[in-house]
Amino acid sequence: MFFTCGPNEAMVVSGFCRSPPVMVAGGRVLVIPCLQQIQRISLNTLTLPVRSEKVYTRHGVPISVTGIAQVKIQGQNKEMLAAACQMFLGKSESEIGQIALETLEGHQRAIMAHMTVEEIYKDRQKFSDQVFRVASSDLVNMGISVVSYTLKDVHDEQDYLRSLGKGRTAQVQRDARVGEAEAKRDAGIREARARQEQVSAQLLSEEATARAQRDFQVAQAECDGAVSARRATAELAFQLQAARSQQAIAAQRGEVALVERAQRAQLQEQEVGRRQQELEATVRKPAEAERYRLEQLAEAQKMQVLLQAEAEAEALRVTGCARAAALGSRARAEAAAAAAKAEAFGQFRDAAVVELVLQRLPQVGTSGGIWGHLGIFGDFWGHFRTFGDTLGTF
Repeated sequence: MFFTCGPNEAMVVSGFCRSPPVMVAGGRVLVIPCLQQIQRISLNTLTLPVRSEKVYTRHGVPISVTGIAQVKIQGQNKEMLAAACQMFLGKSESEIGQIALETLEGHQRAIMAHMTVEEIYKDRQKFSDQVFRVASSDLVNMGISVVSYTLKDVHDEQDYLRSLGKGRTAQVQRDARVGEAEAKRDAGIREARARQEQVSAQLLSEEATARAQRDFQVAQAECDGAVSARRATAELAFQLQAARSQQAIAAQRGEVALVERAQRAQLQEQEVGRRQQELEATVRKPAEAERYRLEQLAEAQKMQVLLQAEAEAEALRVTGCARAAALGSRARAEAAAAAAKAEAFGQFRDAAVVELVLQRLPQVGTSGGIWGHLGIFGDFWGHFRTFGDTLGTF
C-alpha cells in the first residue's frame, strides 16, 4: 500500500527488499504490509533557548549568557538524513531538541571561557559567529544543521557589567559634559560669528537697499522726466493737432459758408430771374399788349377822326369854310386822340410817361439851338400838363 508525507517530515522504509532502507522526504512510497516497516522522522525547525549560567570567563568573572538557536534535520542531504535517521529515528522532537540543546550549550560555555566579559558584551556578533561555527561543525555529524544563532542576553550577579557600565557611563557623562561645554563654547562662538555675520549682512542689506532705493529714485526721476517730456510733447502735439483741426474745421466751415452764400446768391438770382420772368409773364407782357391794343385803337380813332375832319374840311373848303372847319376837326381829332391816350395812360401810367419821353427825345437832337431845345421841352411840358389834367379829369 502507498504512504505519503508532507515536506516537513521524512519516511524510512525497511524490511523485505529494502536494504539499505529507503528514505523519502516529502513524497510517497509503496510499503508491503508484514514484509516491510515504515518509520517517520520530523524535519521541523526547532527553536532552542541556549542558557549558560555563571560561566567563568577568561579573567575569572562569572556571567550568564542566553542565546537563541534555530536547528533542524536536513532532509535534502541524503548523508545528513541517513546520519539523523541512525541517531534519532524513533525519537520525538523534544528528545531531538534536548540533544541538540545540550550540544549547543556545551559549545557556548566553551567559547565563553575563552573570551572576556568586555569582548562578549561589546562584540556580540563575534561571539554569535563563533558559537554558530563551532556548533554547526559538531551538529552536522548528527544530521542536524544550525539555521541561526543569536545572543539574546548577557548578565551577571556580581554587578561587574553594571560597574563596567558605570565607568563607561561616567566616562560618557564626562565626555558628554566636555562635549556639552565645547558645544556651548562652539555654539557661543558660532552664535557670535553668526550675530556678527548677521549684523554685517544686515548692514550690507541696508546698504544694498539704500543703493537700490537711490537707483530706483534716480530711475524713477528719469522715468518721470521722460514721462513728463513725452506728456508735454503729447500735449503740444495734441494742441497743435487740435489747432490744425480747428483751422481745418474753420476752413471747411468757411468753404461751407461760401458754398452756402454762393448757393443763396444763385438761389436769389434764380428767384430774381423767376420773379422777373413771372413779372414779365404776368404784368409787363399783358401791359404791353394792352398798351399796344389801346394805341392801335387810339390811332385808328385818330385816323378815323382825321379822315372825317379832312372830309369835312374838304367839304368846308369847297363851301368856303374849309380851313376853319379843318382846324376845328383837327383840334377835335387831337383832343379825341389825347383822350384815348389819356385813357391808355391812366391804366399804364409809368409806361405811358416813359413812352412819351422816348417819343419826344429824338426831336431834341433835330431842333437847332438852345431855343429849339427849350421849345421842344416847352411843348413836352405842355403835353405833360395836358396829360396830367386829362388824368385828373378821368
